[in-house]
Amino acid sequence: MAKKIDNTDATVKQIATFAKAMGHPTRVAIIQFLLSQESCYFGDIHDVFPNAKATVSQHLKELRNAGLIQGEIETPKVKYCINKENWEIARNLFIELFSSEIKNNC
Repeated sequence: MAKKIDNTDATVKQIATFAKAMGHPTRVAIIQFLLSQESCYFGDIHDVFPNAKATVSQHLKELRNAGLIQGEIETPKVKYCINKENWEIARNLFIELFSSEIKNNC
């Protein structure tokens, strides 16, 4: 039997924050790219994606604000990587959500 989701406001808001950050195909692609890297500099990310630098920066900002990635300034560049602690939290929250039983036949 699937474990019941903690339905507190904080948990629901956390799931929504992670889901919103992952709600754009470019952000999902950035996450996939960063998951495959030890670390990554902004210029490296920009070289992989066909978007304008400002657009990539906005996507990185959204992912960083949600806590899924972190950035570290190494003048003159910024190094980005997955925030391992928050990634694990997100993974567990989504596993719990998607393993919930469906109680109706609609």
